[in-house]
Amino acid sequence: MGDMITAHSHAHKPAHHSEKIKNNLSTRLKRIEGQVRGIENMIMNDVYCDNVLNQISSIQSALGSVRNILLETHIKSCIKESIEKGDEEIITELMNTLSRMFK
Repeated sequence: MGDMITAHSHAHKPAHHSEKIKNNLSTRLKRIEGQVRGIENMIMNDVYCDNVLNQISSIQSALGSVRNILLETHIKSCIKESIEKGDEEIITELMNTLSRMFK
């Protein structure tokens, strides 16, 4: 239970992403949002299941890319900064996050 408290101790810290990263992630997420709406339309229009499943795989891949970009940015900025300030608890937070990601 102690890990849960530690994992959320930084929850209110603001992220500090560059405008380039924000715009990149926003563009990707808007594209994913459109793909999700497309899947709903495909299902409502009785599109062949294999085509829908392929679209779902495409969305999962796109979300994975967003996750990886955000994780890299998080490590290079938030995690690095916290360690430089002597906050070793951030490592536990990162490990908990990675554990959830790879379940």
